[in-house]
Amino acid sequence: MLQEKLANYNIILASGSPRRQQFLKDLDIPFTIQLKEVEEVYPSELKGSEITDFLADLKSKPFTNSLKENDILITSDTIVWLENKALGKPKDATDAFQILQQLSGKKHQVITSVSIKGKNFQKIFHDTTEVYFKEVSTEEINYYIKKHQPFDKAGSYGIQEWIGLTAIERIEGSYFNVMGLPVHKLYKELIKL
Repeated sequence: MLQEKLANYNIILASGSPRRQQFLKDLDIPFTIQLKEVEEVYPSELKGSEITDFLADLKSKPFTNSLKENDILITSDTIVWLENKALGKPKDATDAFQILQQLSGKKHQVITSVSIKGKNFQKIFHDTTEVYFKEVSTEEINYYIKKHQPFDKAGSYGIQEWIGLTAIERIEGSYFNVMGLPVHKLYKELIKL
């Protein structure tokens, strides 16, 4: 359906995330992948979705002068928000362990922002999902990190992986948002084009 609607557009996904790439494939959207290095730093006073909105926009900036009339650029950013603090991607196994220990037995939010940018417009939106973790043992955390190496994932976990199956008691909101893209909202915005 989107394929016909977007036939006159050149969709560019600026993401190395295999999950985000798969979502666009699953939506039957023809797209190309273009990556440009961005230092993902944000002002310290930003909170929650302000951070992801800022970073989704920041990731779009290197493309601003090169977008053509029919280009649509999609950039995105995801954080885990726990006790008024952003948890990004872990630096290493020790960092991943500490992050998962912090999430153990608690509720956190996963916030994803998406920027859709054309030559003369930009729309930024976000989605938030509440995730409830059971208490996770040291053995379980170590097993998960060793087996799945979640170093490219915000909050050090993938909901679709072993830890999601065993540790997440429930979620409120979009499952796909936790995987890194609020697909239902992206679809809604793209269909408007």
